[in-house]
Amino acid sequence: MSLRKVLKYGIVGSAVLGTGLSLHANDYDLNSVGIVRLGRAGATVFDIAATYQANLYSREWTDKKSREYLQLKSDTHRAAAEKLLNLCRTNRGVYIKVGQHIGALEYLLPPEYVTTMKVLHSNAPQNPVEDLYRVIRQDLRVDPNELFESFDPEPLGTASLAQVHRATLRDGREVAVKVQHPYVKGNSIVDIKTMEVLVKLVAWTFPDFKFQWLVDESKRNLPVELDFANEGRNAEKVKEMFRHYRWLKIPGVIWEYTTSRVLMMEYTKGGQVNDIEYIQREKLDPYDIANKIGQLYSNMIFLKGFVHSDPHPGNILVRRSEQNGGTEIVLLDHGLYAELSEKFRYNYSKLWLSILRVDQADMKKYAHALGVEGSMWGLFACMVTGRPWNSVIHGVDKVQQDDAEKELIQNEGKMVLPHISDVLEKVDRQMLLVLKTNDLIRGIETTLRTQNRMTAFWVMSKCCVKSIGSQEYLGAADTWSKLGTCLREQWCILKLNLYYLYRGIVSLHLLSALKMIF
Repeated sequence: MSLRKVLKYGIVGSAVLGTGLSLHANDYDLNSVGIVRLGRAGATVFDIAATYQANLYSREWTDKKSREYLQLKSDTHRAAAEKLLNLCRTNRGVYIKVGQHIGALEYLLPPEYVTTMKVLHSNAPQNPVEDLYRVIRQDLRVDPNELFESFDPEPLGTASLAQVHRATLRDGREVAVKVQHPYVKGNSIVDIKTMEVLVKLVAWTFPDFKFQWLVDESKRNLPVELDFANEGRNAEKVKEMFRHYRWLKIPGVIWEYTTSRVLMMEYTKGGQVNDIEYIQREKLDPYDIANKIGQLYSNMIFLKGFVHSDPHPGNILVRRSEQNGGTEIVLLDHGLYAELSEKFRYNYSKLWLSILRVDQADMKKYAHALGVEGSMWGLFACMVTGRPWNSVIHGVDKVQQDDAEKELIQNEGKMVLPHISDVLEKVDRQMLLVLKTNDLIRGIETTLRTQNRMTAFWVMSKCCVKSIGSQEYLGAADTWSKLGTCLREQWCILKLNLYYLYRGIVSLHLLSALKMIF
């Protein structure tokens, strides 16, 4: 037999054997086979490309600003986004995760894509309870019917990698059980490789499309998110880190029933932070909610360097405290945290203070320190603040945000899309999760209509000053230098307090200002 035939039959035999083993390992679920998922993804990308070719690129357009072209372009974007959404829902797992990320990239992608993919944040496909029971049997070595007194078949939430159900243990404890979708881990490596190839193909076809950074981040973060035991450790770490915040609730982990694919925590009631009807019904103060979330995340980013990086509304609950009647924040889903280095926090703090001072020389200096090259520092300042350049140079803490500004951001975002992609390709990798976190927090504030509160800048400014002071204190050569650093820090904080107290009096928000001091 010739070498060519040996290779031919060897490759075919390996493919058949590999497919058979994959089917067996995944309980003969055809959707879990890598080659099926790869073929489906490839067909969808080809279909999307053909749609754009037929609708937009098959003829020359003399006026690309005409109503006809813009309407056809919008319709094509929407049709393509629906095809991509169907692929995500069918392949599930990692595809849902990437689809959710696309749904958060408002300043990067056409609104038709963002709006279409956003449904995956709250309406991801769910698995039947029996599939989850199989995972519980495999990991906990116990029959779920013997473990649970009751198990609500309707999930509390369904995400890309898992779904969460309310249950009651035989000993009477109410718990929230997070169970990984059965085939996610087995498919994750193939899915990421597939997406990497597809992103390169699309980038070759559309040169402005530079999303390799998204694939790189998914490759780095996914293994961490798939380990639910690590999520439990993160929950306990942040609970201890912020134990002095009496208004922060982190549900306790039940370690005896937790593995890498099953996470059991105490059940905690509350309404989603974007549920305005619930907030009004419970007579909760939206400004108090926003201030507490802002305080928590400013401390995470600038002082602790340990940042909960998936603060979408489903992961933040609010409720009235049973102890003092105040507002309580419940933080869920601790699978993904950004760990920020001291150097990064120093440069990022300096950047934010330069933005608040409208110091363009320092904006450029610290943008460069964070990896942003050349003249892109102004665009980077806009990305960090989520504000247009006109607002940045007039003071983001002085210019009110409104619908006109939001429309301006969307229009400008379309024009500078290639440059935004360049920034994301080159910026310090730690910045990517921080940008994502910033965008999600801003989205919550917009829903609560609290985005123009001055207390946000007040808290953040003080955290920046403390972060810089801490780094300079550690680098001080002697006792007198350390003392000087402490005095400068306290002087800066005093000036900030006086400035924002004055702003509070002028804007008639004195009570809110006093609360932030005391």
